[in-house]
Amino acid sequence: MSLSTFVRSVRIERPAAEVFAWHEKPGSFARLAPPWQKLEVLSASGGIRDGARVSLRTKIGPAWVRWDVEHRDYIEGVQFRDVQLRGPFAHWEHLHRVEPVEGGRACVLTDAITYKLPFGVLGGVVGGAFARRELERLFNYRHALTKADVELANRYISVRPMTFLVAGASGLVGRALAAFLKTQGHTVIRLVRRPSAATDEVRWDPASGTLDPRALSGVDVVVNLSGVGVADGRWSAERKQAILSSRVESTRALVSAMAAVKSERLRPFVFISASATGFYGSRGDEILDENASRGGGFLAGVCEAWEREAVAAEELGVRVVRLRTGVVLTPAGGALAKLLPVFKAGLGGRLGSGQMWMSWISIDDLVGAIYHAVLDRRCEGAVNMVAPQAVTNAEFTRALARVLRRPAVLPVPVCALRTVFGEMADQTLLESARAKPGKLLEAHYAFRYETLEDALRAALGRT
Repeated sequence: MSLSTFVRSVRIERPAAEVFAWHEKPGSFARLAPPWQKLEVLSASGGIRDGARVSLRTKIGPAWVRWDVEHRDYIEGVQFRDVQLRGPFAHWEHLHRVEPVEGGRACVLTDAITYKLPFGVLGGVVGGAFARRELERLFNYRHALTKADVELANRYISVRPMTFLVAGASGLVGRALAAFLKTQGHTVIRLVRRPSAATDEVRWDPASGTLDPRALSGVDVVVNLSGVGVADGRWSAERKQAILSSRVESTRALVSAMAAVKSERLRPFVFISASATGFYGSRGDEILDENASRGGGFLAGVCEAWEREAVAAEELGVRVVRLRTGVVLTPAGGALAKLLPVFKAGLGGRLGSGQMWMSWISIDDLVGAIYHAVLDRRCEGAVNMVAPQAVTNAEFTRALARVLRRPAVLPVPVCALRTVFGEMADQTLLESARAKPGKLLEAHYAFRYETLEDALRAALGRT
């Protein structure tokens, strides 16, 4: 069977050299990996220059498949090619090419792939249409992300390269943030609880408050995203204590390390500390900006204690941003990942009455808003990390079903949720928080996705 070809191009309003350089930065490969795809990088060396290799494994159906590629035909500022050495295709070559237009003020990025499916004619007949649909889905996503990320750099064009110390860098948000920061030209140092195994890792023990203040040497920004998962298991007394202590201890350890840096001039200039819209408790239809009071319940108390520890850094001359984050939308993890199998099977539906409000944000907007908060001094104190348009649970259900082209007619009774999840059901699944991103809007953060359906389509590759 002859080779198949797939070609897609996108215009980017930045010079070709900038777009090509973006692909050479650490983090670009992770940034381009679609969130709906199960993929693990096993090894990578040499960047994108000739002879560089990447080994990964990806899940195709129920099976994990290894994929080894080698980079060839590198021409600086112009092109590079990936050639499969081992993998799921009988043949695969992928040419990345950037060409200037408009006198060099803009460029066109083109991805040209020649491929051959396995199993000969049978493979082409059975999988040909599917393979093409998946390539279209993949490159729609990659081109939209590349264009947005590279053009974003122009908004913050005067920003110098900075060093970020990130706690929780292995988590869902931390991984996305680290990849984004690296492609924007910054250095990321990751705090790890195990012995450090790489030059960009520093060991710490938040439970005992152990963190060498020298780890903050040359650090501009500290980001704390660490904490035991709130929805990872039914709440027992021990689980609730772990949720609280993991957040308080990690924040306290970071502030103590900053305080141990004797010169204020040498301390980080901003501390980004995670929190959640759970601070407001369940408030019905009330619109909640950053001035709204604390609500009731366990999670509200956790958020208050968490934020109190972060505020202590203000006494050190450090600007503190407390991220009150809503539901983060990504199929790579969190609430959306848990809902997808049910909704894909056509078994999804609203929870209870469906009238509770859900404040959400796409993971790309969360990462972008964190970056904006670092750079814009108007972002100080509590900042609601949510999209401008909160939705009810019933609206969320209908939007997700529409994007997946599935019915959603099976409501889940409240009593069933309480039986399965206990106390956690009322303070996570059934909580109503209609938060508004007041400070982000005042600081002119430009959301990539303001409507839920746009965010879901982008995250799921269903544009």
